Parts: sequence; C-alpha cells; structure tokens
Amino acid sequence: MRLKDRICIVTGAAQGIGAATVARFAEEGAIVIGCDRRADPIPGAAETFAVDVTDRVQVDAMVAAVLARHGRIDVLVNNAGITKDARLVRMTIEQFDAVIDVNLRGVFHCSQAVAGAMVAQGSGVILNASSVVGIYGNFGQTNYAASKFGVIGFTKTWSRELGPKGIRVNAVAPGFVETPILQTIPDKVLDQMREQVPLQRLGKPSEIASVYAFLASDDASYVNGAVIEVSGGMTV
Repeated sequence: MRLKDRICIVTGAAQGIGAATVARFAEEGAIVIGCDRRADPIPGAAETFAVDVTDRVQVDAMVAAVLARHGRIDVLVNNAGITKDARLVRMTIEQFDAVIDVNLRGVFHCSQAVAGAMVAQGSGVILNASSVVGIYGNFGQTNYAASKFGVIGFTKTWSRELGPKGIRVNAVAPGFVETPILQTIPDKVLDQMREQVPLQRLGKPSEIASVYAFLASDDASYVNGAVIEVSGGMTV
C-alpha cells in the first residue's frame, strides 16, 4: 500500500473524480480527509468536513482540526471545481467570478493553509486539478479555461518555492471524464466528444484517481512541477 498511514486531504470529495480519489487513496492505506460543501459520509474517508473552499475561515478551521488530530498533513488534492459555461459575449460577471472563486481562489486557500505545516515537517505533496481546457482552451469556457490555466501557473510557481522544503507540487489535466459535470450535456455532444479521443471513449474517474495515487506516492519522488495530461490522447 503506497500511501499507508499518510494523512491526505481531498476537496470536492463527494462525487466524480474526488470520490474516486478518496476510494483509491483509502485502498492504498491512506487516512483520507474528505472535504465537500456538505458533510455527508464519503465512502473510504476516515473523516468528512463540510468545507466551502472559497471561505478561508472554513478552510483554516478544517486544516487546524486535521493537524490537531493527526499532527501532520502529507497530501492535499485540490479537486473541488465547478463550471458555468457561456460564450464570451454572453458570460455574466457572476458566472465568471463564481468559477474563478472556486477553481482558482479555492486552490490558493487550501494550498496556503497546508503549506506551513508541510514546510515545518519537511515533506508533503500538493496535487492540483487542471484540465486539458486549461492547456488548449475550449469554446464557451472562458472562465473555466482561465481558472485551469491559472492552476498550472500555481503548480509551476509552488514547485519552485516549495521544492527546496521537501514538498512536491504537480497538476493533473484530465480530458473528458464521465462525471456529474457532464450530465447536462446532450448525448449527441457526448458522442462527438468520444470521437475526438483516439481511445474512442470518455475517461473514468478511477483512471484520474490512479494518477493522483501515483503522484502522491514515493513512486513519484522525483516528479515536481509537472502537468500530466490524462485524456486518452485527445490532443495528439
């Protein structure tokens, strides 16, 4: 078990990639702290916190509680994210701000909140959820693309700042994955999305979780500042 007894925080843990990551980390022996906007039980999580990542007070309180109970934080997976799609000419300020607040500011809040403890213990892993949209852009996703590109900027910067302190920072850039975010997309569009992928299918949350598990483990001990695309080859 590659993550045995490691204290791992996963945000956006109630569904999709977050829930799959909690389950995979638990299988790998981790003590997983699942965070979501509701405190409903999350399979595989040792503890669950109701946390809105846009609220720094809530984030700080969660981190303080984890440190008080466990004395350390080994891994943070910044998975929480939302979409509010619209073309540039139609996007409202509210849509733009909401996505930036969760997808970018929330990653900043959580990472800054755990960084001090990781520096003090001389080790740690921060994993950020980017997206192929953050690398290549996508029609109707000005806000989402900006937030996910920003996450790559965080990753590159923090890997330089925190690497000398023993902390690795990496990002995962999933392609089209079967998550609740896709539930509002018509079947015809989903078929078109599958056709863009050489593997001719959408990804599974468990396939993203397996990459997070690798990056969180000592198997990735020399991987720092990387953005790993997990897209079935859609951008080849």
